[in-house]
This record gives sequence, structure tokens and C-alpha cells, in this order.
Amino acid sequence: MAVPAPQVIPDLSTTDPNGRVRAAWEEVVAPVKSFLGQVSGRLVDQVREFEPEIAEYARYALDNQGKQLRPALVALSGGACGKLNDDHISLAAIIEMIHLATLVHDDIMDGASLRRGRSTLAMRWGNDIAVLVGDCLFAHALKLAASFSTADVCRAVALSTHVVCAGEILQSHRRRRWNLPRAEYYKVLEMKTAELFALACDLGGRLADASQTQRDALRRYGLALGTAYQIYDDVVDLYGAEDDAGKSLGTDLAKGKVTLPLLIFLENAREADRQQMIQWLDAWDPSYFVGVRAMLDQSNALEASREVIDGLLNTARECTKVLPDTPETHALYALPGFLAQQTSSLGV
Repeated sequence: MAVPAPQVIPDLSTTDPNGRVRAAWEEVVAPVKSFLGQVSGRLVDQVREFEPEIAEYARYALDNQGKQLRPALVALSGGACGKLNDDHISLAAIIEMIHLATLVHDDIMDGASLRRGRSTLAMRWGNDIAVLVGDCLFAHALKLAASFSTADVCRAVALSTHVVCAGEILQSHRRRRWNLPRAEYYKVLEMKTAELFALACDLGGRLADASQTQRDALRRYGLALGTAYQIYDDVVDLYGAEDDAGKSLGTDLAKGKVTLPLLIFLENAREADRQQMIQWLDAWDPSYFVGVRAMLDQSNALEASREVIDGLLNTARECTKVLPDTPETHALYALPGFLAQQTSSLGV
């Protein structure tokens, strides 16, 4: 059954992006707002499970939840196919904990000083503590997953955690590979970011007794949305504003990460411009940023990146067609529109 475009999606194109984007997010997650509050409470409860000397570090990491996108996907996917229960809350807390652990480790590898507008855990307490806190969060999440009555959930969580960590390693191996094929770039994004989106959607549906067809569609939805989200995040590093993003910008360039705007430029640039770009990237200095942006602008890399994101978001919307006509399904349909509006505000 085709699900009509929900009426709750506001048109943000001619209004202030910051205030209206927040309003759009609140409208998208309105059906599961109380659920997200319960997930936050469950994460607070987990802090008490750590040794007293470690609890402060765990609390600092777990307090930095942002929009709770992955828990929202658990709830929306479950609510689209059936009834939510306490297992959904536990699952959402587990996936959010794994996600926050990856952020702790990402910030160490990137040398980032800011994350969502505050000092990273590594900046505040040092890399040694941050590495171990990330490890503790991973281990604690897997311990919680093992408490489910079925081993299938724990196996799925463990497999996805493995995929995410492997994706991070593959990304590290591909640094400064300026001739990287796009297929490899997309594969890394699916592994390191989209996999947790897919896990949230798939298991959210499974715990609500979704059919296999619905679960398959939900997993495809998560992969498409998660890949689009990571491309957006890559574009933010070049076209965002640090105050709005709440994190250090330019870290991808400094670390030699291959991102879609750079790939688009390098695929189409004249040889002289291509060599100049590679020279800047291989011997990076922040003063090169203006030149990099100028070259990217000449190649329309931002617009081409938006087109790729839009294609993935359309794929996600198509996946909702097999889901029942519920408020949660409408929210799943609306969510790509929220990301599309964030993307459209970049570079303005």
C-alpha cells in the first residue's frame, strides 16, 4: 500500500533554517517523544552500573545524545508495524550507547576538540581515558544485548558492532587515496554509519512482530537514510559552520579523509587543478581551505553531492510503501525531508 506524503512536513525553503529545522524535527518525532524520554532515562540508569570512579566519564559520554536519531528509528519502525514495549527501550539504549562509543573513538582519531558544542571526552580527560571509556561503553552495550530472551537480538547487535568497527578501519586504510572509486566510498559509509541505522530499523520492526518483507524494507530504509546522513556530515566538514554543527570542522581535510565533494571534484577536474588539490591535501595547512573551497565551488561539488543525497532519501521514502498506514510510518516518510532541508541550507 502506498503511503501518501504526510501533511506534517513544513516547507523550510524560504524561512530561517535553524529555527524551522528544529521545529521540523520535533514534528517528525512527535509520535515517539515520550519513548525518547524513556530511552534517556534508561541511559541514565546505566551510568550507575559503572564503577564510581568511571561513572563521571560514562555520564559525560552518554549525556551527549543530540537528536536521538537512532532511538527514534527504533521507535518509529516498531510503531509502524505494531506495539512498542520495554524491549524497544532497551534496544534503543543499546544502539545509542554503541553510537556514542564510536563518537568517543572517532574524536580521538580525528583529534577533534568539539562535539555537539562542548569539549570532547578526549580533550577533557585525554586520549588514554577516552579510549578505555569507549571500550567500556561497547562492552556494556553488548552485555545489555545478551539479556534479551532471544539470542537473535544479541547476535544482530554484535554483528552490527563488528561491521561498524570494521568500517572505521577500512576508512583509515583509505585515507589520502584520492583515486578511490565511489563504490568503495559508499561501502565504507554503509558499514561505519548506515549499519546502525539499519539495525535500529530492522530490530525495531522485529520486536513489534513485523513481517520479513517489512523488516527487509526497514533495513533498506536505514541503509539509505544512514548513507545519506553520513554524506551530509562529510559535506558539513566543508560547507558547514562550526557554531551550527557543534563540532570541529575541517577535520576530514586535516586527516586526509576521502569525502564525496572531493571525489566529485577529482573525477572531473582538469589535470593541473587536480594536482594542485592533491598537493594541498597531502601537505594540509588550514590556510589552504579557501583555495579548496574555491575549486570545489567551480566544480559544483556541493550541488552534485546534494543530488546524491536526494537520491538516497528518495530510496528511503520508497521503502515505506510496504508499511501499514500509521503515524509512525508517516514520520518515517517525513524524516528524509528533514535531512533534505538541512542539506539545502549548507553553503548558503
